[in-house]
Amino acid sequence: MPHLFSPIKIKNIEFKNRLVVSPMCEYSSEDGFANNWHLVHLGSRAVGGAALIITEATAVSAEGRISYGDLGIYKDEHIEKLKEITDFIHAHDAVAAIQLAHAGRKASHEVPWLGNAQIPSGQPNGWKAVAPSAISFTPAEEVPVELDKAGIEKIKADFKTAAARALKAGFKLIELHGAHGYLINEFLSPLSNHRTDEYGGSFENRIRFLLEVIESVKEAWPAENPLFVRISATDWAEGGWTADDSVALAKILINKGIDLVDCSSGGNAATAKIPLKPGYQVQFAEKVKKEAGILTGAVGLITESEQADEIIQTGQADLVIMAREFLRNPYFPMGAAHELGHEVKWPVQYERAKW
Repeated sequence: MPHLFSPIKIKNIEFKNRLVVSPMCEYSSEDGFANNWHLVHLGSRAVGGAALIITEATAVSAEGRISYGDLGIYKDEHIEKLKEITDFIHAHDAVAAIQLAHAGRKASHEVPWLGNAQIPSGQPNGWKAVAPSAISFTPAEEVPVELDKAGIEKIKADFKTAAARALKAGFKLIELHGAHGYLINEFLSPLSNHRTDEYGGSFENRIRFLLEVIESVKEAWPAENPLFVRISATDWAEGGWTADDSVALAKILINKGIDLVDCSSGGNAATAKIPLKPGYQVQFAEKVKKEAGILTGAVGLITESEQADEIIQTGQADLVIMAREFLRNPYFPMGAAHELGHEVKWPVQYERAKW
């Protein structure tokens, strides 16, 4: 059996293979509500054979959205459609997961196909962003409001309530979005966190917000259900968060009940120089896995079946988390199995098309 198709058990869930659909924002919601686009988008990847399907970054509050088109879980009314989606995913032998997120200073943006620029507060579809410190992502953007203690407590409560809603919606796994320059990442990185209280300064203070969010989520999330954290393993910028910081954080996350670290990178420094090439972020998954002793997921321009299989075979990561290739081909796992000489179960409706 190819290593890519070997099962893995994490807490109470056995995943049939190591292929994961990465969170990918669709910018197709109104007021946070999922709709049939999300059902088909996520459902088709479950039909296609991925073991784990993670929703796009799903905002824990309206002001925590990247754009007005983001998916949300900040209302009880959001649950019904999400439950329809998770039921469909589970009916096709995949696991439904949700990525809980808050955009921080990168909130209030236009959808990508309309330019992606930040919409200033006070304009239609715009609102005031919040952040650990009053530092904008770029000089052209509006300076965010620095969170006070009450604001921090509200966001922690929002994550807890979102986790409770996620459980009601049928999700079996939560990933906390601590990457790509969004709020949790902003607290972690000294580039975006200039606070002088207990949430800023030292490494221990900068990770405090994430650890407190984890504790809040665990109050509403069953201990037997997996809990992942996505991080930006490096800022790719001088004076920023580093891969060694990621290892140090991962060692702490193990003891906080985190089951896997999803190792992405970048997004918090507009001037970062990122050396894009196939598998360019796999090094971070390998480093965190080997030095911290925690399960990891590898991401970053992984597009080929042999490439993905090698990542698992050589122990660089435990899961392969793919984005753009799944946009191009929802049935990548079927093709990968064929290329690697492995027989997988096809949906009965598609049996006549199998190789």
